[in-house]
Amino acid sequence: MKISFIGLGVMGFPMAGHLHQTGFDVTVFNRSQAKAQRWLEHYQGKIADTVVECVKDADIVFVCVGNDDDVRAMTVDAQGAFAAMKPGSILVDHTTTSAELAEELGKAAQEVGVRFMDAPVSGGQAGAENGKLTVMCGGEQSLFEALQPIFASYAQSSVLMGEVGQGQRAKMVNQICIAGVLTGLSEGLILAEKSGLDIPTLVDCLKNGAAGSWQMENRAVTMAQDKFDFGFAIDWMIKDLGFCLQEADNQGLRLPLTEQTQAKYQALAKQGMNRLDTSVIIRAIKQDT
Repeated sequence: MKISFIGLGVMGFPMAGHLHQTGFDVTVFNRSQAKAQRWLEHYQGKIADTVVECVKDADIVFVCVGNDDDVRAMTVDAQGAFAAMKPGSILVDHTTTSAELAEELGKAAQEVGVRFMDAPVSGGQAGAENGKLTVMCGGEQSLFEALQPIFASYAQSSVLMGEVGQGQRAKMVNQICIAGVLTGLSEGLILAEKSGLDIPTLVDCLKNGAAGSWQMENRAVTMAQDKFDFGFAIDWMIKDLGFCLQEADNQGLRLPLTEQTQAKYQALAKQGMNRLDTSVIIRAIKQDT
């Protein structure tokens, strides 16, 4: 099986690597060729100079880039994947995008005889590197089943949420929940510090109880240490929460906590913290206390 992977960022780089290590014939493309060369040094697959060259013989094409416009450039533009993919092949978009884009891609894929699935992932850079991602899928049941052996290369869980677009909507809920957990965790840590509690001991006490979460176990101590140079940058969370709020508006809803959290991230970004991990929200909350 020939696989193409477009986008070698902090997620795509290890995901494409897992596919190669599993034994698939992998060709990669990245707009920064230096990063593609670095991937080649690690995994000994193949790199392409253009999207068209990358996808022309592929059975499955994976895309994992930045935002809606990036995905369009890699797929529906004149030099994008759909112009060169063979009929019956599959395009899987692992980018976190709007649900509207997923539906747009689903229709564009049908027009060129390609099967499509929106499949955003959760688990962060560590999950990608360790092959422990969660994949939220939108598309046909038969396509979902056919992709299971491939997803297993880098994911510990994949769930079909419904038709095209529902994977992205599930990812929106995921991001809302993460933002809420980080807000509550930040306030708890601020109180703990003021009260003289030892943070590592507190985390050991709480992490296996009802308050436990991935964020508590992996970020609470570093938040207390004011360390944020890792993980998921707030630039991306601002983008993702924007999709959440747009979807809420489409559904006639308001999400006050999500609105407040996005505003805090935007304020931090204006202060030059846009590439720091999302757990840096504790700084914004400290400014308000």
